[in-house]
Amino acid sequence: MSADFLYGIEVLINGLMAGVLYALVALGFVLIYKASGIFNYAQGVMALFGALTLTGIMSGQVPFAHLINATFGTHIHNFGWNVPALGAIALTLVVMVCFAWMVQKFVFRHLVGQEPIILFMATIGLAYFLEGMGDLMWGSDIKKLDVGLPQGGSRWVEDITAGLGGDDFYGFFIDKLDMVATLVAAILVISLVMFSQYTKQGRAMRAVADDHQAALSVGISLNYIWILVWSLAGLVALVAGIMWGAKSGVQFSLSLIALKALPVLMLGGFTSIPGAIVGGLIIGVGEKLFEYLIGAPFLGGATENWFAYVLALIFLVFRPQGLFGEKIIERV
Repeated sequence: MSADFLYGIEVLINGLMAGVLYALVALGFVLIYKASGIFNYAQGVMALFGALTLTGIMSGQVPFAHLINATFGTHIHNFGWNVPALGAIALTLVVMVCFAWMVQKFVFRHLVGQEPIILFMATIGLAYFLEGMGDLMWGSDIKKLDVGLPQGGSRWVEDITAGLGGDDFYGFFIDKLDMVATLVAAILVISLVMFSQYTKQGRAMRAVADDHQAALSVGISLNYIWILVWSLAGLVALVAGIMWGAKSGVQFSLSLIALKALPVLMLGGFTSIPGAIVGGLIIGVGEKLFEYLIGAPFLGGATENWFAYVLALIFLVFRPQGLFGEKIIERV
C-alpha cells in the first residue's frame, strides 16, 4: 500500500475518534431538548464548570478563596490535602447533580409553558452565571487536569503499522489520550442509548419528550424527569470536560466546545440520540479528510475551523430537520 493511502487511513481514524467526542458533547443538548424542549446554551459552560470543580477538589483548593481573602483580609488558598482522582470525580458528579436540582427548582420550574425563545434566553443567562461562578470559586488561571489518563502517541500502534507502507511510512500516529477518550465516550454513548430504550426512567423520558400532558396523565412527574435529564446532561458535560481538559488544560475557552456540537445537531437532528452519534462521526471524519485532501494542499490549511459550519449550512438549506430529526408540518 502507498504511503499516501495509509496517511489517509490515519486521518480517517483520527477523525472517527474526534467525531465520538463531538457526539458526546451533542448528546447533552439532545437529552435536554428531547425531554423539555429547551436548547441548553449552557452545555459547554457546564463542561467547563465540571472540569474546574474537579481540578479544585483534586488540589484541595478552597472555593471562593479570592473572594474570602479580599473581603476579610485573609490569605487562605488550600486545605492542605489532595483528593484522589476517582474520589474527586465522584464528588464533582454530586456537585453537578445538585446543580441540576437547583436549575430545575429555581429557574425552569417557573418557566413551564413559556415560549421557546424565553427558555433559550434563560439558558444564556445560566451560562454566563455559571461561568462567573466558576471564576469566583476556582479562579481564572489555566489549570492542569491529571486524572491518570495516558498522554502522547502510542508507540505500540506505530510499531505494528510501520512496515505497511515501506520506507516512506513510519506508522500511524494515534494519541493515547484520544484512544482512551474515544473508548470512554463510546461506552457512555452506548449506555445512554440503552438507558433511554430499556429502562423505566428512559421510557418515561421518551414519553415526556413526546407529550408532556399525556405523560402527566399517566402519573409521570415532569419535575423528576427534568432533574434526571439535567443530571445526565451534567454527567455528559463532566466527562467531556475531563477529556478536553486533560488534552488542552482547563481554561475558559473550554466552554467553546459546545459550538462544535451545533453543526453535529444540525446534521443529526435536535431530537435524535442516534442522530447525534452519526452527526458527530460525519463532522469528525469530514473535517479531517477535507483538511488532508483539500485544505492543506489547495487552501492553505485551517479549514477545520469552518468546515463543520459550512456543512451544517448546506443541511439547513436542503434538510432543516437533519438526518434523523422529526419533520414538522404546520397548517396555516
